[in-house]
Parts: sequence; C-alpha cells; structure tokens
Amino acid sequence: MRTLCLTLLLISLLGYSLKVFATPQTATPTPKASKTTANKNTAPDPGEQKFKENCGRCHNPPDSLSPREVKAVVRHMRVRAMLSAEDEQLILKYLAP
Repeated sequence: MRTLCLTLLLISLLGYSLKVFATPQTATPTPKASKTTANKNTAPDPGEQKFKENCGRCHNPPDSLSPREVKAVVRHMRVRAMLSAEDEQLILKYLAP
C-alpha cells in the first residue's frame, strides 16, 4: 500500500512538473531575465546562468510557483538533469530568492 501511494505521488509530481515547465520557449524575455539584462554593468546571476545552461533548453522560468513548489520541482529535476548540489542551490536561489 505504501509503495502504491509513493508511486502515485511521484507520478503526480512528474505530471505537475511537466505541465508547469513544458511551456514553449518564446523570443520575449521573461521578467526574471530582464532584471539582470537591464543593467549591463552588473555581473550576471550565477543561478540564472545555471538555469539557462541546464533548464533553459526545455523550460522557461516559472512565474507562478511558490518557493516550496519550486524547491520540490528543482529537487526532482536535479536527478533527471544530473545537477550538482551547488547548481541546485544556485538555481533555487535564482527561482525562489
């Protein structure tokens, strides 16, 4: 019974993460990306760079997730994308400051 519950939980989390992050890429910059590109004298956010390198190939930054939801999704995607613990922390800090 416990295995069945865990399996259903993982399936629902995967479905939710696919729904949230599977939005098509657009040419319009997202609000988070425009914050760092507005001032060219500022060094780019390392979390944003890691997001673009690892996540940006398939996903746009989420706009309407709570920090708790972001943490769950990033933890799940860390395994799928083989992120290091440092990359995970940088991406979390970027997505849910």
